[in-house]
Amino acid sequence: MVRFGLTVVRHGETRYNKEKILQGQGVDEPLSATGFRQADAAGSFLSNVKFTHVFSSDLLRAKQTAAAILGKNRFCKDMEIKCDARLRERKYGVAEGRPLADLKAMAKDAGEQCPSFTPSGGETLDEVWQRARDFFEFLCQLAVELEQKEHGKPGAPGRSSGTSGEQFVFPWTTHCSEAETSSEGSGSSAVLDANILVVSHGAYMRNWIGYFVSDLNCTLPENLTKSQLSSVSPNTGVSHFIIKLENGNLLKPKITCVCLNQDSHL
Repeated sequence: MVRFGLTVVRHGETRYNKEKILQGQGVDEPLSATGFRQADAAGSFLSNVKFTHVFSSDLLRAKQTAAAILGKNRFCKDMEIKCDARLRERKYGVAEGRPLADLKAMAKDAGEQCPSFTPSGGETLDEVWQRARDFFEFLCQLAVELEQKEHGKPGAPGRSSGTSGEQFVFPWTTHCSEAETSSEGSGSSAVLDANILVVSHGAYMRNWIGYFVSDLNCTLPENLTKSQLSSVSPNTGVSHFIIKLENGNLLKPKITCVCLNQDSHL
């Protein structure tokens, strides 16, 4: 059994977020003063979680958020942040750098709903979905390789996270039901092969979670509403998942959502 934790955080606020202007991939705006405070708060919230890997979108707002989170962490201050273009925000083409209202107007003129509308030069939802799927499969393969190394493949180095049975202390057990924490072992006694932090973007994360639910039958918290599931995460919203791969089978991961878009740290 391969088992790993996945914590996904949206970047902190930027000036464009506050002004409701689309950034996408073409506008690489830094965090605002509020955004840095949010990132520090998320870091404090996650300060006792020992991550084995940290991945970030290669856009500035995500990288700054990831660095702030690690800066508050008791165990991972010096861990390398691996940037990956597959974690970038959805590309909005001609709508980037323009108000969200303009995108809604474009969608209306085209007779489409805004979330599914693709402006000229932008990415379709299917293309974002494919990026998310590709990155998740990469994470699953990474976890399988770590588990194999831990069990002593000849010549393979030991796992960097420490000894087998590493304990990971999670702060969100008070934000999910007792059944979730006990049945999935997602509380402080969780034993994982890896514990991965990913910092990304709102629209991308919504598509990624949609992939988990629609394609992979992710188990959701009982009190989660449909509107919460379809909403974009607040800035520095935290989502946490436990992924199990029976016999290292990459094709049928079992995913449990422990919390979605948690923002109690703000």
